[in-house]
Amino acid sequence: MATSPETPDLLPLLARGKHRSPRRGACFMELASYLAGERWSDAPRCTDPMLAALARMVNDCTSDGARSQLAPLVPAVVGIRGLPATFAGDLALLAVAHAIRDAAVSHQRALAVGTLRLLASGHATSSAALRTRAQNALRDVPDAKVWAERFLGSVPVPPRYSPAASVIEIAVQALATACIDDADRRLRNLLAEAVELARDMVHAGEAPPLASEHWQDRVRAAV
Repeated sequence: MATSPETPDLLPLLARGKHRSPRRGACFMELASYLAGERWSDAPRCTDPMLAALARMVNDCTSDGARSQLAPLVPAVVGIRGLPATFAGDLALLAVAHAIRDAAVSHQRALAVGTLRLLASGHATSSAALRTRAQNALRDVPDAKVWAERFLGSVPVPPRYSPAASVIEIAVQALATACIDDADRRLRNLLAEAVELARDMVHAGEAPPLASEHWQDRVRAAV
């Protein structure tokens, strides 16, 4: 595996934000860049940009005490490339299904608007199952759905505008700030299902185990 001169002998624990070098800590995707043998980066080439964006958001929104529980997912995002153009929309609908029911009203409305836009497009998503999950989630927040329908009926939206990235960001923030006791677990579950969805789309097979002798024993505090 190629490493940089700044790579420490012991891997850093996951931490919030972007880090100049591994000696200062690592976010989820920075650790993925190291495992892939790439230049130290929070946006490595080894992972689809939208999946990487979700991983960074979940990393930063997870509490310090629970962030280490994301570590087993890091190896699974390495090599996830070549996803179809519809992956962003599918990922957005997945995020909505995880977040909208427990979100604050303002977040529910924003998510409902984005979801209706995605569902109205015949090309933004490809998964019938995720479309059904999103539709069911909208039915469980009828006030937000009605508000979003009225909003879309009165505000013109550019025909080629895709709300997928915004929907994903709002969904993660909604889960992180919702009045629930298990926000960290819910964020991890969202990321875990997103990784599984992505791996299925590229037929990546079983993810490399965290317990592999190659690096598991070296995951320690930053040096």
